[in-house]
Amino acid sequence: MLRFGTPVLVVFLSSALLVGPAVAQAQPAGAPEGTREGQIVAQQAAKAKELRPPTPSRAEALVKKVEEQFISGSLNWHPFFENAYAGGGFSVGAGSSKNNSPYNTVDLRGSITFSGYKRVEAEYRAPRVFNRRGVLSVLGGWREATDVGFYGTGTANTSVDDRANYSFRQPYLSAVLELKPTRRLLIVGGGLEYSQWEQRSGQGSAPSVEEVYTPDTLPGLGAKPTYLQPHASVAVDWRPAAGYARRGGYYGATMRSYADQDGPYSFRQVDYEAIQHVPILRDAWVLSFRGRVQTTYTKDDEVVPFFMLPALGSGSTLRGYSSWRFRDRNSLLLSAEWRVLVNGFVDTAIFYDAGKVEARRADLNLDGLKSNYGIGFRLHGPFVTPVRIELARSNEGLAIVFGASAAF
Repeated sequence: MLRFGTPVLVVFLSSALLVGPAVAQAQPAGAPEGTREGQIVAQQAAKAKELRPPTPSRAEALVKKVEEQFISGSLNWHPFFENAYAGGGFSVGAGSSKNNSPYNTVDLRGSITFSGYKRVEAEYRAPRVFNRRGVLSVLGGWREATDVGFYGTGTANTSVDDRANYSFRQPYLSAVLELKPTRRLLIVGGGLEYSQWEQRSGQGSAPSVEEVYTPDTLPGLGAKPTYLQPHASVAVDWRPAAGYARRGGYYGATMRSYADQDGPYSFRQVDYEAIQHVPILRDAWVLSFRGRVQTTYTKDDEVVPFFMLPALGSGSTLRGYSSWRFRDRNSLLLSAEWRVLVNGFVDTAIFYDAGKVEARRADLNLDGLKSNYGIGFRLHGPFVTPVRIELARSNEGLAIVFGASAAF
């Protein structure tokens, strides 16, 4: 006779109690077919044979694919709206970006406008060199502008009726390195660019430059200078990002040397720029200010070609005037904006711009400034402003601005 110890008996009885209800619950599978309970069991068994995984529609599959690409970071195409040159009008374009390491990227991109401005380029970008203190960019490309406006030199003695057009083609290759020596506000940078400007006849409704000027009256007419351009910069910058900021500031200077390899068109240029954002009401309002001075230096036997002169008038300088409206050896620009945050992706702004160009640096004062005012609408992310639409008014009429970057 078998004898069970107390623990074994307890386990046996507990198992019987647990299994019993489960067996009792499974009994309806053999319930009589004529009963209501039997009919329900039969219907459930029939449905179980027809069960299939859900099949998403084409639209659902597309949305899921895009969502997975954004989450995984495998999305490598992007829109590219940067114009080949200011004044080309609205541009369309695209690019393809691929990572060749966890942080380094190679970006191939291009754009074109309805007026025939073209741009194709490739950029290698390494944002974490020198122990994350530096950003290296190597850029190569080609661009063409077909109807760039030239109105003469100076601010007071030119008119919109003086416009003549020119075009140019330019291949370029550059390497730029920016460093933050202390990982704080100070930024130092330098680089080298090789490019060739081939000035050509202009297209469009205005006459071409060679129909209005001669090489004696317009320095650089028909020139094809090849520049080796070293440059260096130093700045303090405490904005969250240059592409979109609601607080912080930037104060810097950039020195460039344009060394013509084949002719007399060498010169040097020094730019000074100050930007300050003042938040109000927890960033719901922002007062933004900008000042910029460009100065040009030459030796006795050097000439600045007309298409390389500092200029005002475009979507990021004097916004109420045509692109390249005012040109001369030196320029002064002042801008102010009242930016209002609509939501996390939309800003509006009321702005005012003033500036002028002069042959002499000593004349860069507040007398005789050209000015405009207007209102703007911007779509932005945390660090970029991919869409900017503005309406500006000057004494020469209304201008509509389409931009693919922040005004400043």
